[in-house]
Parts: sequence; structure tokens; C-alpha cells
Amino acid sequence: MALSSLAVVGYAVTPYVTASLADLAADHVGLAEDYLNQPLPVVVAFYAHVISGGIVLLLSPVQFVGALRARTPRLHRWIGRLILLSVAVAGVSALVIAPFSPAGLSGLFGFGMMAALWLGTASAAYRAIRRRDVPSHQAWMIRNFALTYSAVTLRVWMGLLIFAQVPFGGFEFDGAFSNAYSVVPFLGWIPNLVVAELIIRRRGLPALRLVSDTTRNRAVQP
Repeated sequence: MALSSLAVVGYAVTPYVTASLADLAADHVGLAEDYLNQPLPVVVAFYAHVISGGIVLLLSPVQFVGALRARTPRLHRWIGRLILLSVAVAGVSALVIAPFSPAGLSGLFGFGMMAALWLGTASAAYRAIRRRDVPSHQAWMIRNFALTYSAVTLRVWMGLLIFAQVPFGGFEFDGAFSNAYSVVPFLGWIPNLVVAELIIRRRGLPALRLVSDTTRNRAVQP
């Protein structure tokens, strides 16, 4: 996951810090064409999301190295603070640019929900570590990274969904891309959260419950 995260940062983030949006749009790079002519606040939010999201994606895998946490806890804490700050910037900026997503309503709701959950899991992880609840902090950061890792899985799903349309007659790449991009705003992160919850349960960390123990006990009482 660390290598794939690094690859996506190099592929998807580096172009935006090495060339202008106009040049990238002329070369049909990423989403440059979609955001080139948007209002200035949206363009600023787009850059803020790309750069801060890249920082989160690059640094998050480091936090799961047990040896590093044990040997350099201060470094772990400072990297964690930088990650949470970057998630805050990336999450808020994602909410700003979601209404302008080329995926339309699917992008608005899919990416918007993911951004809200991204911010929520980061906030829950911060509150947990502030009260020194390490197991809950670990569980929430696993969920947070599952959402962060959607930057990778989204691109994997895009490739798979485009390739899946090849056997059908009249394949046309732009149309296949649009079809795939209408689904990935949800598909890019929902399976990640399911896998994250399975990992959390397997490790014996505090898992989410759809029904609280109090409600369950009341339901079984005569």
C-alpha cells in the first residue's frame, strides 16, 4: 500500500506542482480541463485538495509501522499532527470542489460523503488520542486511511470498469471513461471501509456497532 500510495502521489499530484493548470489542461492531464475555468475559490480549493491530500496519502502508511511508533513516538505524534491538519484542509476543500465534479450528482454526493467521513474519522481519532484511548485511536485511523486510500482504489476501479466495457460492441474510450467515472465516487471508498472494519474486528480493536448494547438489551427484555 505504501508503494501504491507513493506511485499515485507521483502520478497524480506531482504534475500540479510542476506545471500550470493551463498547460496541464492543454495536455489533457487529470482533471485540469474540468477546473481550469472554474471560479478562483474553486481553483484554490482544488489545489489545496490535491496538495494536502497528497501529503496525507504519502505519510499515512508510515504511521502503521509498529517499529517506528515504538522507537520514535515523538516523530509518530508530529507526523500524526501533520496528517490530521492535512486531512482537515483536504476534506474541507473536497467539500468545496465536490459540486463542480465532472461526475455530476454522483460526484457531488459520492465525493461529498467521503469528504465528510474523512473529516469525521480524523476528528474521532484526534479525540480518542486526546483521552489516551489508543485502541479507539488506532481503529479510527484505520478507517481514515481506508478513505485516504480511495485515491488509489478509485484509479484501480477506473481501469477495471473501462476494461470491462471493451467486450461490448462500439467501444469508445471517452464514453467508457464517463460511465466508469459516474460509479467510482462511491465505489472508490465504500469497499475500503468494509475491509477496514474487518481488519479492525480481526485485530480486536473497537468496532462500529449498528445497534448499541443498551438498545439491544432493551429489545430482548420481555
